[in-house]
Amino acid sequence: MNIAPRNSVDSHRKEDDHLARHLSNRHLQLIAIGGAIGTGLFMGSGKTISLAGPSILLVYAIIGFMLFFVMRALGEILLSNLEYRSFADFAGDYLGPWAQFFTGWTYWLSWIVTGVADVVAVSSYVSYWLPDIALWVPALGLIFTLLALNLPTVRNFGEIEFWFALIKIVTIVSLILAGVYMLSKGFTLPNGSTASVSHLWLHGGFFPNGFHGFVAGFQIAVFAFAGVELVGMTAAETKDSARNLPKAINSIPVRVALFYLGALFVILTVIPWNEVDPNSSPFVAMFSLAGLGIAAHVVNFVVLTSATSSANSGIYSTSRMVYGLATLRLAPSLFGKLNRRKVPVNALFFSCVFLLAGIGLLYSGDNVIEAFTIVTTVSAVLIIFIWSIILASYLQYRRKRPDLHEKSSFKLPGGRAAVAMVFGFFIFILWALAQKPDTAVALKVTPLWFVLLAIAYVVVKKARRSRLSVEGGNGLDRI
Repeated sequence: MNIAPRNSVDSHRKEDDHLARHLSNRHLQLIAIGGAIGTGLFMGSGKTISLAGPSILLVYAIIGFMLFFVMRALGEILLSNLEYRSFADFAGDYLGPWAQFFTGWTYWLSWIVTGVADVVAVSSYVSYWLPDIALWVPALGLIFTLLALNLPTVRNFGEIEFWFALIKIVTIVSLILAGVYMLSKGFTLPNGSTASVSHLWLHGGFFPNGFHGFVAGFQIAVFAFAGVELVGMTAAETKDSARNLPKAINSIPVRVALFYLGALFVILTVIPWNEVDPNSSPFVAMFSLAGLGIAAHVVNFVVLTSATSSANSGIYSTSRMVYGLATLRLAPSLFGKLNRRKVPVNALFFSCVFLLAGIGLLYSGDNVIEAFTIVTTVSAVLIIFIWSIILASYLQYRRKRPDLHEKSSFKLPGGRAAVAMVFGFFIFILWALAQKPDTAVALKVTPLWFVLLAIAYVVVKKARRSRLSVEGGNGLDRI
């Protein structure tokens, strides 16, 4: 069965009406690293350690291992056709326009939800230094900053993300080096305990809170990996993507091992897991023990830039996703316009407007933490849907285009068996999210989004069909 290289409905577009390939290998590699390192590592690791104990190392290792296969599936399909702008494009080709519509808008919502959380987070980080400032000021400042960062060329976005990611890398590497030094010297904590690898099995064992504690670690940790698929959104704006994309994807296991496992290993071996404060960043505790008196300020700066980086990536990816949908008449045509710098400016403004919801969340009083939990869980469920669509597209790609699979020099290791394994893992994650009342609420709420999408798709499908019939039926077979 022949699959069109791109949906034929956009074949009328002018040749110069395309995103520009201004991202270099340097940008792509650091964007991939920034996507793999979430703010949750800096701020949420204390909570995950308190839940899972030393077994949190296994939690992050398993998630990283599974997502490597998702990324390899993503890479194989993107490289089979360099005209694909994102995973939504190939979902449309292999699963049908409904998949492109659902994937595009679900990915948009997942990043908007994350962006709203980032707006709230940035306001709290700024108030650490400026306690008297009104919370809406830094929130609004962040939204205007995101516009300023994304309105220039995509190269500007790549450059900003390069430096944001570099800040994360320097912080984590510094923590690991300090931890290794303290471990090698048998550093003694103020309470008298000594840094030792034995902390991994003492104090209740490797699974101190049993199986349920281990499962609870997945509930929080999976959200930290949201954004790892961001590499797939940069394909249309990356120079020599056939060479640079495989490099970025293949380095994911190394990043997970170094940045997640390396940082958590030194934290757990220097500070016993049962002495880690779940309500504060263990990075602050580690740097303080290492003699950095301004540790809290340093980590606050890092998480501030990390949250800004996350929101920046979200605005970039959502604007490109909405732009792609608009060019295929799966979103209002207004969002399919590029300015002279090849930036989808209307789609960019559209996404930024929705971040204003974060300002309202700032004034929700005592319910902020509860709202945060629901927001992050909703985002996690949505991103699992996106990862699942990538895998489902891969299965259809193997079935419909075996010729492309045979020619591929970047095949998914394990093929269909690997896909089945990862699907099983996703079912486990959804089950884990259902075990706690606060995360279970998000599981019940999220299906409403897909009901709304289904209704919207029926409306869009009818409008799209009538337009195409007026234009001579071009692409009607693909609706």
